[in-house]
Amino acid sequence: MKDYLHDIITYAHGLGVIDLVKINGTDTETEVTSYYSDGQTVVIVNGMFKTPMTEFKGTFGMPNLSKLKTILSFDDYDNESKIDLIREDRDGEQDVPVRIHFETANKDFINDYRLMSKSLINDKLKKAVFTGATWNVEFEPTVSAIGRLKKQAQANSEELVFNTRTENGDLKIYFGDFSSHSGNFVFHSGVTGTLSRAWNWPVKFFLAIMDMPGNKIIRLADAGAAEIVVDSGLATWTYYLPAQAK
Repeated sequence: MKDYLHDIITYAHGLGVIDLVKINGTDTETEVTSYYSDGQTVVIVNGMFKTPMTEFKGTFGMPNLSKLKTILSFDDYDNESKIDLIREDRDGEQDVPVRIHFETANKDFINDYRLMSKSLINDKLKKAVFTGATWNVEFEPTVSAIGRLKKQAQANSEELVFNTRTENGDLKIYFGDFSSHSGNFVFHSGVTGTLSRAWNWPVKFFLAIMDMPGNKIIRLADAGAAEIVVDSGLATWTYYLPAQAK
């Protein structure tokens, strides 16, 4: 279980703005969902574990991921420790997930991380649905390209967004404009599709996703949507970013 919990912390909480996720678990799949919106920037997160986690069967919330991250960081909870999802009968329902119990082998260091009920998580976190898009450009970003993106973001740190364009088969990223400081670079060469509109994307979230470990696929739609898929090894994490006005 510990590896699954670490995956949730890394790929959901790791965005820097998400502290609550919803778990939907069945015999055949374990799905993690969440989203963030500040009225202008939106990011939708969907994680699907490659092997269903039988302990996570049911629908429940995981709040205060910062607390969970802290508990997981304790070296007291080694391979000999117990980490169990505790179930109880609640409000007429049987076998309801209520907490995750952490206990050292000799029972001298204990933590209980409280879970959120199905009714409460359904109220707190309405499912954000991405209806799909026609992806005009799709590619796997290279390590060097991600490094250059970080450099341009540093050089243009006052910019909250960047925009993307295709030029002669190259996907280029632009920061700022020629009325002030600006920068641009080729993010990926030899793309097969084209983007006719210069959509804006949030620097903060794009970089946070690029910093996550694992192979990545970026898809961009001329209609104004981006999808970034990250393979963590344990799960496939998909991030949807609608384009925004600057």
